[in-house]
Amino acid sequence: MSATRRTQRQRREETRQRLLDATIDCLVEYGFAGTTNQRVQERAGISRGALLHHFASKADLLTAATHHVAELRLARLHEEADTGTRTREQGLALLRSAMSGPHFLAGLELWLAARTDPHLKAALLPAEREVGAAQREVLAKLFGPEVTAREDFALLCESLLVLHRGLALTSVLRDDPDFEDRLLGLWADRFLGTAT
Repeated sequence: MSATRRTQRQRREETRQRLLDATIDCLVEYGFAGTTNQRVQERAGISRGALLHHFASKADLLTAATHHVAELRLARLHEEADTGTRTREQGLALLRSAMSGPHFLAGLELWLAARTDPHLKAALLPAEREVGAAQREVLAKLFGPEVTAREDFALLCESLLVLHRGLALTSVLRDDPDFEDRLLGLWADRFLGTAT
């Protein structure tokens, strides 16, 4: 039995996907400054011509990677939220899992670079708004209407996102899961009240 031949469009999309995945890998491994077109090309296992066919510049590549990272984070948030009913602690652990890992780290690298790169910042803002909206949906699924109906719901969502970013940055120098658990527990006590 012969394998089904891929169309030209499928091959182009596969190459593009490999480039974006390689970019994320490079952001995590080498940071923003160390993510070069050459490294991405080598990691993806493609020619320079193929890279330039899809992305004419590093800025184009990183802009696309910004949206790709956001899409992956959105998918993970929704996947985690759709796993059924859970206690407050299970919900917080689930969010912590979704708001960490390589895609989250790649996103942080892009955030830091956007501070001094207006083009990257412009690309990052809509993608991060989508992630924020997805996080609000996830919190609604995890903690129910009694939380989403609260006057401070927007602050609750934003503070949790800021807290996860801070924990991710702090973990670079201090890997202390017990401290992170206590800090997230303190956040939950403040915003969610007693355990459910």
